[in-house]
Amino acid sequence: MPLAKDLLHPSPEERRKHKKRLVQSPNSYFMDVKCPGCYKTTTVFSHAQTVVLCAGCSAVLCQPTGGKARLTEGCSFRRKQR
Repeated sequence: MPLAKDLLHPSPEERRKHKKRLVQSPNSYFMDVKCPGCYKTTTVFSHAQTVVLCAGCSAVLCQPTGGKARLTEGCSFRRKQR
């Protein structure tokens, strides 16, 4: 395995891996998350970087990961319209 890798001129199979989108659009979105305890709805960003708590009962609704936030078990969500 060579240590030197040409990053400016990738091989054809490497070039096929990283396709650009024809029309650019974001991967993130806002969603309404319903608390399983008190049934209050909270608006949460899909890639939230902090722990989101319920406004009514202070239960944890979602926890951050490296990318998308992980919803707590029992929480239901609906993606918001643009």
